[in-house]
Amino acid sequence: MYYSTGNYEAFARPRKPEGVDRKSAWFVGAGLASMSSALFMIRDGQLPGERITILERLPLPGGALDGIKKPEKGFVIRGGREMEDHMECLWDAFRTVPSLEIEGASVLDEFYWLNKDDPNYSLCRVTEQQGQDAHTNNLFGLNDTAQKDIVRIFLATREEMERKRIDEVFSKDFLESNFWLYWRTMFAFEEWHSALEMKLYLHRFVHHIGGLPDLSALKFTKYNQYESLVLPMYRWLLDQGVTFHFDTQVTDIDFSIDGDEPDAPKRATRIHWVQGGVEGGVDLGEDDLVLATIGGLTENSDEGDQRTPAKLDESPAAGWALWQNIAAKHPSFGRPEVFCGDIQKTKWESATVTTLDARIPEHIRRIAKRDPFSGRVVTGGIVTARDSAWLMSWTVNRQPHFKQQPADQIVVWVYGLFVDVPGDYTGKTLQESTGEEITREWLYHLGVPAEEIDELAAEAATCVPVMMPYVTSFFMPRAAGDRPDVVPAGAENFAFIGQFAETTRDCIFTTEYSVRTGMEAAYRLLGVDRGVPEVFGSTYDVRWLLNATSRLRDGAEVELPGPKFLRERLFAKLDGTEIGELLTDYALIPERGATTKRERTDDAIE
Repeated sequence: MYYSTGNYEAFARPRKPEGVDRKSAWFVGAGLASMSSALFMIRDGQLPGERITILERLPLPGGALDGIKKPEKGFVIRGGREMEDHMECLWDAFRTVPSLEIEGASVLDEFYWLNKDDPNYSLCRVTEQQGQDAHTNNLFGLNDTAQKDIVRIFLATREEMERKRIDEVFSKDFLESNFWLYWRTMFAFEEWHSALEMKLYLHRFVHHIGGLPDLSALKFTKYNQYESLVLPMYRWLLDQGVTFHFDTQVTDIDFSIDGDEPDAPKRATRIHWVQGGVEGGVDLGEDDLVLATIGGLTENSDEGDQRTPAKLDESPAAGWALWQNIAAKHPSFGRPEVFCGDIQKTKWESATVTTLDARIPEHIRRIAKRDPFSGRVVTGGIVTARDSAWLMSWTVNRQPHFKQQPADQIVVWVYGLFVDVPGDYTGKTLQESTGEEITREWLYHLGVPAEEIDELAAEAATCVPVMMPYVTSFFMPRAAGDRPDVVPAGAENFAFIGQFAETTRDCIFTTEYSVRTGMEAAYRLLGVDRGVPEVFGSTYDVRWLLNATSRLRDGAEVELPGPKFLRERLFAKLDGTEIGELLTDYALIPERGATTKRERTDDAIE
């Protein structure tokens, strides 16, 4: 397997790998990583679909990519997925999956057209004082100290950031900036999370720094992630003959390991499962492949309802127990306790609010500055109440968010980063709140008059809270070796996929990461002779770096040290040069002589 970029590799069809017709593939978990990996095996590896089996503990596919209507409760979305142009592996997969709504189009076509016609951006990213626009004015508010923090972390080695927390490497100046408010609420970072992961995010999304304040960097699906992404891929896989076994919990995998060396030959020999309460499994032959999703951000999720809080379930979690059993067999299989060992630092809670009449949507309209019933972008991503004790954020995506959703209802997703702090209106923590109480707190920060809040929360909405003990587990401070490689050294017939498998340069908590690990595993195990698209190289592109520098300075020119006459001499030397033009185009130095700011129509930098 190798990485590539450009149309030469992207459009070429790989030859059929030798011996592929004898292979069979077993997938543990039916999340996006497994399903996309199966797709790549069929499309690029030319493995017949009927030779692929996917084992899933839940009664439906999708893993964390969910969206469902529950009887007696209402609509439930545990989280949302923010996507962008350069999720190279994700779009490589979905160009193959037919749209369920547009004949002759792929899911990628459908998504591309939707976001061209209705581009995403926010008209009110931050509120305060009960629904008032905080007027952050798309500014980052980074002083010199905070800017230096970012540069220092950006230039640091990965090893320097291992095992460190964000609040150990960033100053108070940075942690009090608008930048950190935008960043932490968009990606769900806490101050005690991994400085290494923060660094990887900065590199991965440096091309989207300018779109961070108004969320114009993001793109969203038409409906919830299950109906827009999971269901089309699931149906395509069924059409190819793939077998899904639901309500099947894989409990362990046996391995044959020849020696103690890190690269000793290793083979998966048996999969153990429990199906319908009965223990079973399958012995793996010479041509059987195993691709296992390990860990899980939504493991042990618990739903409350309008009258009942969601519970914090600290009992053994199936996905983590599987990884713990596997990890005990060899050091190269990772250290799951690094990620799942401190629930108090990995939990937070979300809630799905469904409005039942026109009263609450009028308050949404006031803040979003858009009609929530238009079918187009509404909030354009999350709105954060920065003075919320819970650090509450909420979003209204295009409506209807579910195909079965009544036309007069709006589905809202709400989450809070601080689940153990008393609320500003209810005085209760998020963790101990019922759906109705969460709605009250949200309405308070929406700016609903106090005398109307309780009535609207009780009569004009239903709310389903969900507590997720491990939702930010992959952000825990870590070091090399804590996550196993997608295909560990010496592995002959198995791979680890999903958010807790290690691959180069990309960052977790994205759909792209799941698909990338699945693609790499499929290509390596089958010997597919086609390049896996490399992570978008904006971190190595001087244009994107200059653009990000200008935006991080809120458009201010760079102040060079030293006497004025030396600065003038330097600017004179740059006048009329390629470097001078670049620095002027991105407003980092003043216009001078023939070097004036140009519209950059000759490249792809916005």
